[in-house]
Amino acid sequence: MNVRNVTALAAFLIFGSMACDPSKPELDKTKAELATITAERDGLKTQLEQANAKVATLTTQNAELQAKSAAAAAPAAAPAAEEKTAAKKPAGKKPKTAAEKKEIQKIEQKANTGAGHF
Repeated sequence: MNVRNVTALAAFLIFGSMACDPSKPELDKTKAELATITAERDGLKTQLEQANAKVATLTTQNAELQAKSAAAAAPAAAPAAEEKTAAKKPAGKKPKTAAEKKEIQKIEQKANTGAGHF
């Protein structure tokens, strides 16, 4: 090898190594950012899974409560029907006292109160 080739090779290696040095800190910085963002993403995934589990639990509880309220409303409708029939029975007789009249009026008022009653 002649001196000219060795000089050219040395110059190429020196300039090549100088070109790589500025990119190494940038590469390290990018790797650090990637690690930070990956950790943040994993934390957000965990939060999302917890929130989805809470939504599932609340949906189940909501369905149970709606079923209980529907079951409680069904027996409540039966006494309301009994009150209406009880209110109709005394209406056929003439009340004897003022107390009986007031009681009948109270029963009729209860029977007349309801959704859609004008």
